[in-house]
Amino acid sequence: MTRRCELSGKSVMVGHNVSHANNKTKRRFLPNLQDSSVLSDILGHSISLRLTPRAIRTIEHNGGIDSYLLGRGNTKLTPEMQALKRRVVAAKVRRDAKIAA
Repeated sequence: MTRRCELSGKSVMVGHNVSHANNKTKRRFLPNLQDSSVLSDILGHSISLRLTPRAIRTIEHNGGIDSYLLGRGNTKLTPEMQALKRRVVAAKVRRDAKIAA
């Protein structure tokens, strides 16, 4: 499993440890990934994602995963989130058609 936030795409960065003598050795900066369950009102169940705390705050700020995905352009989403957005849009269309009938 990759160390990448499924929502924002934040991943491992590379840098240097710099000693007092200015010796540089390679190191990796790992993202703070949290296994979290996000409730989708449209789909009717929770979705397990590996997200950074910033992505979790962004979802909460936008009013949930559904409104975040519907308000975001496809070019700014990772491929996994684009697939989830397609599922949410399809479920929303089915729900709206059921209400209208």
